[in-house]
Amino acid sequence: MIGQMMQQPLLISSLLRHAERHHSRQEIVSRRVEGDIHRYTFRDLADRSRRLAQALGRLGVEPGSRVATLAWNGYRHLELYYAASGSGAVLHTVNPRLHPDQMEWIITDAADDVLFFDLTFLPLVRELAPRLASVRHFVVMSDRDHLPGDTDEFLAYEDLVGAESGDYRWPTFDENTASSLCYTSGTTGNPKGVLYSHRSTLLHTFAVSLPDSMGLSARDTVMPVVPMFHVNAWGLPYAACMVGAKVVFPGADLDGRSLYELQETEQVTLSASVPTVWQGQLQYAQDHGVRFTALERAVIGGAACPPSMLRRLEQEYGVTVIHGWGMTETSPFGTASVPKPSSEGLTVDERLAVQAKQGRCVFGMDLKIVDDAGNELPWDGSSAGHLHARGPWVLETYYHREDIDPLVDGWFPTGDIATIDADGFMQITDRSKDVIKSGGEWISSIDLENLAMNHPGVAAAACIGVRHRKWDERPLLVVVRTPEADLTAAELLDFFDGRIAKWWLPDDVVFVEALPMGSTGKVLKAPLREQFRDHLTTARTTVPVRPSTP
Repeated sequence: MIGQMMQQPLLISSLLRHAERHHSRQEIVSRRVEGDIHRYTFRDLADRSRRLAQALGRLGVEPGSRVATLAWNGYRHLELYYAASGSGAVLHTVNPRLHPDQMEWIITDAADDVLFFDLTFLPLVRELAPRLASVRHFVVMSDRDHLPGDTDEFLAYEDLVGAESGDYRWPTFDENTASSLCYTSGTTGNPKGVLYSHRSTLLHTFAVSLPDSMGLSARDTVMPVVPMFHVNAWGLPYAACMVGAKVVFPGADLDGRSLYELQETEQVTLSASVPTVWQGQLQYAQDHGVRFTALERAVIGGAACPPSMLRRLEQEYGVTVIHGWGMTETSPFGTASVPKPSSEGLTVDERLAVQAKQGRCVFGMDLKIVDDAGNELPWDGSSAGHLHARGPWVLETYYHREDIDPLVDGWFPTGDIATIDADGFMQITDRSKDVIKSGGEWISSIDLENLAMNHPGVAAAACIGVRHRKWDERPLLVVVRTPEADLTAAELLDFFDGRIAKWWLPDDVVFVEALPMGSTGKVLKAPLREQFRDHLTTARTTVPVRPSTP
């Protein structure tokens, strides 16, 4: 027997229709690359998105065509989110922080038909354009008045939108139709494409908005600092329309001062970004003696949130931290560290320890941990294994890589090593490729990095495994000092005493000016391992190596 309910496909355009119909006066604020602040409403967004969808059709964009963007977070980028996907095309957000050769490879692999780009990236597009055979149109996301005089070969975004009437009806099609395309960060080898569907995106949007994830509502003012080219800004551009929240886009200025001032002016209640960006805001607040007067929730993901950062935000500034985990292949929402009732009786330190974990699933996402043989491990908070995920917004196969099955028994191996406790809170202990295997035992590089970050003289830290004559690998700590610190290796190693097992103690500390960072704000450990691979097996003039006793 089949149920007798309406059949309405889950389409991205339905989010925009809802926002226009039920939250038409809600505001969208954008700091533009032109240098000013732009304001309009969801009603304006819906009208301009329809005009843009008409313009895409006039450019010859058909259902399934890929529409690429090289753009910061702003209202025009948001219009493309809805116009491209809503019309049946595929939105392809390209990470402008990648090397040009890698961008060329990605755009060629995607066979993008049109490329929209912010004025910031005009020199980059001029370099790339002759190498992008599939791209028929290049569109500068500005008006003609702001374009330099020698850009006649490019179309102007506002000319396209202004030429259309907006008399456009969003088409209806299968909810499993492709909606957007993101590529993995590609730290090794060529990036891989992850092709989302309308259905997966809508279900993911529900998950992001739930109280046990980001807890969004129409009463919120949301600022997605995480880039819209990084896994669709963690789904926030869609979730804001679903719940009717005010949206604040920071544009290209992501320094501590710029973000703080925009947050305060617009009274942002929820902001989301990676730890390195939050560190800039905390440093600005500390240096200028200011507080966050409206900010209620800080969503931190993309890399592990140092416990010291969590403690500062919670205890010094009264901001609740939502520590999350996900990846391009999971759309990206995987888990959020939102307390359960069992946390109510915990001490402050115990509660913060729970929040420092990557969190627990909401309905739709499922996780398990397995040993090297694929046997499922218990949820006891101590058994560490390979983390696998499954769910309706988790990748099944990579774009243009249908010959490779990335799943194992219907689960996606994430490449992370993790534990899960009895309450379902998952904690990443390492990446499979980063775990340090010393004398046959695992040492968590993340735990050692987090402990180092608790020292007031440490601004950033990365722990890597390097060659050792006896134990195969031993931990080496690579550290950036805070500007005022005169920290020595011996002092930092003494700081570890009594806080970890003795055989986990790093064998040495190397101080550097900066850590190599990837395009999504993560520390790149591969070049560090290459640079320091023989550090413990060759003569050095640094402090003596501590005894290694795994």
